[in-house]
Amino acid sequence: MSETGLIRDESTKKIFAKVFDQRTILTLHALAGKGYFDVVEFVVSTGKEAHVFRARDHAGNFRAVKIYKTLTTDFKRMREYIRGDLRFRNAGKNRHELVKMWTRKEFENLKKFSNAGIRVPLPLAVKGNVLVMEFIGREKAAPTLKEKPVKDVLKLKETVENWLELMVEKAGLVHADFSEYNILNFEEEPVLIDCAQSVLTTHPKAEYFFKRDIKNISAYLSKNGLKTSSEALLKRVREIKNAR
Repeated sequence: MSETGLIRDESTKKIFAKVFDQRTILTLHALAGKGYFDVVEFVVSTGKEAHVFRARDHAGNFRAVKIYKTLTTDFKRMREYIRGDLRFRNAGKNRHELVKMWTRKEFENLKKFSNAGIRVPLPLAVKGNVLVMEFIGREKAAPTLKEKPVKDVLKLKETVENWLELMVEKAGLVHADFSEYNILNFEEEPVLIDCAQSVLTTHPKAEYFFKRDIKNISAYLSKNGLKTSSEALLKRVREIKNAR
């Protein structure tokens, strides 16, 4: 099955021809057939593991379509974050099965974060190596905090402190890559993204990942004019927990 009709932008067609296999094209057609989107418009971001595209449904609503690569996946890295997760203990041994599981893991993690009250793109559908989500932005995708810092850093600090507590206590997850690269600035409101690597709090390395998350975000806050430390941020997260 050709991508013609589903992908109309020539540069996007070239990306698909170079990066994705026929199985991915069939998966896209299956999701489009269920009404999640009509057309994949253009690439929003590219990475080592996945590309994100803006799509549009029949009513004109934008959607984010994240497609994980099956040919250039870092197996070793993925297994580190899947190992110990009881939800995915039967991790696939071949490349395609592992990527499918990784995509499903992000879908499930997004649901958990959203249900816990953390602002993330709402997950809409998952199939194979393709994840369909809420598009964060207007005509263009919202930038990351790295690309565009928020104006009110104190408000951001309060938000991320609350998120960190909700992640652990309500979602039962640790993000495991919490930084300015994985938080969008959508009209001065932060939105957490890239949650595939997020692990259950029962994961063998959950505490290590949590402390690393706190270190990363406290360093970002300090660089942007709000002096803090990992210790102070961790103390505040515990205070929020005790106050609930």
